[in-house]
Amino acid sequence: TRAAFGVAGPVRQGISRITNLPWEISAERLRHQLGLQAVYLLNDLEALAWGIDTLATEELVTLQAGSDDDTGNRAVIAAGTGLGQAGLCHNGNGWRPFATEGGHTEFAPVDEQEWLLFKYLQQRHGHVSWERVVSGPGLVTLYEFLLQLRKAPAPDWLTAPDAAPAARITGLALQQSDAVCVETLQWFVRLYGREAGNLALKMNATGGVYLGGGIAPAILPALQDGTFMEAFLDKGRMRGLLEGTAVSVICNDLVALQGLTHYALQA
Repeated sequence: TRAAFGVAGPVRQGISRITNLPWEISAERLRHQLGLQAVYLLNDLEALAWGIDTLATEELVTLQAGSDDDTGNRAVIAAGTGLGQAGLCHNGNGWRPFATEGGHTEFAPVDEQEWLLFKYLQQRHGHVSWERVVSGPGLVTLYEFLLQLRKAPAPDWLTAPDAAPAARITGLALQQSDAVCVETLQWFVRLYGREAGNLALKMNATGGVYLGGGIAPAILPALQDGTFMEAFLDKGRMRGLLEGTAVSVICNDLVALQGLTHYALQA
């Protein structure tokens, strides 16, 4: 009788224009076409946030234990085909997720190599967002940029018709079998940690930060070697605040669907 959909874009008055696809989705049109009592459209990261409380303990991998704050704000960040971000605030009875488009804020370079990357991306895209570097396509961009910087030849698999270059890069990096892939993944993890720390500060997420999306579970060993957390904590005078923030990786690829179910039942 009811359906809930998570969509990769902002939702305004029941309508979403998908960020990385030429689609417009209307909850009312879907309700009419499907013959349902109600249809709900949620941003995909808001859907994921609704699923956090459905997770079992074993479906979370801790990167930093932090300190308990039962009613503190929470934040969710998920690198996949894009970079999604959402927040959760406690309303006295439970957690209320809300969507953001924080992944489209400006990327901030911090050293000479990143300034070169910024200029490289600016020539391609004009506006350079965090999604351009912390996402599956962003990982490939970092690799291509490093190939140019190191004057290394591009491998045949990078442009093969059936290529899945992001997965290939991470696989070779985790196997330690390709130096540029290793460097790419280390850089990607640092950038992911930096932006997760940025989000934690913006949300004052003393209740925890959760990494969702498909990439984090796939690169879990790289997230656990200390690089991510050092970048997350490297916030000057706010380091102490972030040292008290729990950070976890979600290892359940159905969490957003569970979140949609949870939302629809409440609605």
